Amino acid sequence: MAGKEYTLAEVLEHNSNKSTWLVIHNNVYDVTEFLNEHPGGEEVLIEQAGKDATENFEDVGHSTDAREMMKKFKIGELVKSERKVVAEKSEPDWTTDQQKQQNSGNLFNTWIMYFALGLVATIIYKFVFSQ
Repeated sequence: MAGKEYTLAEVLEHNSNKSTWLVIHNNVYDVTEFLNEHPGGEEVLIEQAGKDATENFEDVGHSTDAREMMKKFKIGELVKSERKVVAEKSEPDWTTDQQKQQNSGNLFNTWIMYFALGLVATIIYKFVFSQ
């Protein structure tokens, strides 16, 4: 059944909590059974019901697990003439700016440490072998 093609008009007919379809990346999903399980609440899905929800889906930054979970709700694809291309976003990077600064500071400190060790080794070498 996943090979079936639907038009946006067909998807639009399923825009209630009784039948909730939406389009994400040109794939058609029937998420009616998932309404009560959706972490963001059923209102979020019902608001997108019957529409292409790709941009809203990507703006939220869904995890790889969420994308994997979607597969069981796929019922088909959008007809070729109505397809759009929207890039997938990667999982959000939860590293704070402070952590990023610390990491770059650590890299700088490591570089300085190796430079200092090299300098000390050079001085010791010259001192020991110059006599």
